[in-house]
Amino acid sequence: MLVAAALRWTDPRASAHPLTGAAPSAPYAAGASPADRCALEHALRLAERLGGRCLAVTVGPVGAEEMLREALAAGADEVLRVDGPDGDEAATAHSLLAGLTARGPLPDVVVCGDRSLDRGTGATPALLAELLGAAQALGLTELTVGTDGADGAAGAQAPAGVRLRAVRRLDGGRAEELDVPLPAVCSVEPSTVRPRRAALAAVLAARRSEIAVVRADAREGGPVRAGRTRPYRPRPKALPAPGGGTRQRLLALTGALAPPRTPPRVVTPGSAEEAAELLLAHLREHGVDVTGQA
Repeated sequence: MLVAAALRWTDPRASAHPLTGAAPSAPYAAGASPADRCALEHALRLAERLGGRCLAVTVGPVGAEEMLREALAAGADEVLRVDGPDGDEAATAHSLLAGLTARGPLPDVVVCGDRSLDRGTGATPALLAELLGAAQALGLTELTVGTDGADGAAGAQAPAGVRLRAVRRLDGGRAEELDVPLPAVCSVEPSTVRPRRAALAAVLAARRSEIAVVRADAREGGPVRAGRTRPYRPRPKALPAPGGGTRQRLLALTGALAPPRTPPRVVTPGSAEEAAELLLAHLREHGVDVTGQA
């Protein structure tokens, strides 16, 4: 049984350089978010209950290894850093899948934080579950282990009948209980559990541990194929520019003197009644129904 904690390395205090646009991360500020720390604690508890191993994995640069060493000190059996693209949620999910596939057998349970601090949408767990072909339970407040006698519910490496019991928050102060089969991808809210504190001996041992690194290249192809580049709509027909002076150019562009054309006229009604009749006649001439109008 393998339980993986997918952690997101973020820098909540990142700032962009005003001239180059680069956004360097400060080592003292970057790390796991509160939701990811809760995900690691849930993964450790599930591994203990199921008698399996806990894997902490992240997609990030070399600076993310400090976060993985903290996971080792907290009790993770092994860690993995995936060096690959993580520009958006889909790229992060594909990089995680590539790293887990290159490592070996896929995990039975993947626990993630519900959303990252760098304006994440929380779509990575759902995308990862689709790629793994696993069940998904997102935005959980509780996650425990339950047993069930359902046939075929557990993954290939999971003990028969093992299922997860989860609680998800709903609107209006309500909640729903979920019965999650394995394999599964779960995301948890922050502050649902209290992360454990690492012992000093474990912290010192984690500082000397070697971090496994897997390179994940940018994915090629996919369900969307780009065809020939062309404009969104047919381009407008190119017409020669009119010649002559300003007046001739305006007449050619507007067609003010082109037939059929109603020449302008000046009217000088002698009374208000005559002016009203002239206006109504002009409206009738242009197809406006003035019957019954005041």
